[in-house]
Amino acid sequence: MKYILLFALAFFTMSAHAWDVDTVKTKRDTTKKHGYHIFFDKDKRKEKVESALDTTPVKEHSKAPGFSIGITLARLDLGLATLVDNGSFTLSPQNSFLSYRSWKTSNVGFDVAQMGYRFSSGFRIYTAVGFDWTLIRLRQNITILPSTPVLSYRVDNIDYSKNRFSASYLRVPLTFELRSHEDASGHSFKFDIGPEFGLLIDGRVKQISAENGKQKFDNGYHFAKWRYGGVARVGYGPVGIFGKYYFNDMFQDSPAQAGLKNFSFGLMLGF
Repeated sequence: MKYILLFALAFFTMSAHAWDVDTVKTKRDTTKKHGYHIFFDKDKRKEKVESALDTTPVKEHSKAPGFSIGITLARLDLGLATLVDNGSFTLSPQNSFLSYRSWKTSNVGFDVAQMGYRFSSGFRIYTAVGFDWTLIRLRQNITILPSTPVLSYRVDNIDYSKNRFSASYLRVPLTFELRSHEDASGHSFKFDIGPEFGLLIDGRVKQISAENGKQKFDNGYHFAKWRYGGVARVGYGPVGIFGKYYFNDMFQDSPAQAGLKNFSFGLMLGF
C-alpha cells in the first residue's frame, strides 16, 4: 500500500503539471474593455450617456473545438473493490472461500494515452488506453490453484500475513464529458460517463508467510478474458470521485461463480 501511496503522490504532481499545460491549450485569452458612463448635466438637467473604455481587464477562458491525441498520465483511480454475488454484497456459500477484507480490497488504475474530439468548451467525447488492477485481500489461509478446470483452491496449514488474489486488465473507456465554464482560477466542474472495456493481462496470487516468505504465482485463474461495464466520474479541477460496475461475470468457465461481479468506487486524481 505504501508503494501505491508514493505512486499516487508522484502521479498527482505530474498530472497537476499536465493539467496546467492543458489549460494553456485554450483559445487566447481576450481582454475586454468596454462600458458606458451615465451622468447628468446640472445646468440643462439632461441625462447624457457616453461610451467609454473600462480599464479593468476581463479574461475569458474557453476550450477550442477540435481533435486531440497524445500520451497522457490521467485519471488515477484509488478506490475500494467489492464483489457483488448475484445482486448481493454477501457471498454465497459456494463463493465463501473468496471472503475478503473490505478495507484492504482495492482498485487501482490509470490512463496512459487518449484521443478525442471536443465539440465545444462544455462537451467532448474521448477514448483512452490504460491499466486497471483489482486486488482482493483474502481472509482465509487458502491458495487459489492455477490451471484447473474450474476455479479451485486448497486450504493451507499456514498463517498468511498477506494473501492477495488479483487481476490486471488493459482498460479502454469511451467517455462522454460535460464540463462547466472555467472559474477565475482556471478550474471547472466535470462529469464523465460511458462504457469501459477490458482485456485480461494476467491474474496473480501473492502470499507472505513466516514459513515460505514472499511468493507470487501468475496465472489466468479463470478471470474473464474480456470484461465490459460502465464508469462514471465527477470532480472539480484535477480531483474527483469515480464508480465502476462491470456487467459480465468476474470469472469464466467456472459455473459456481456465475453471477459474481465487480463493483468499485473511490478517489480519482488527474481528472
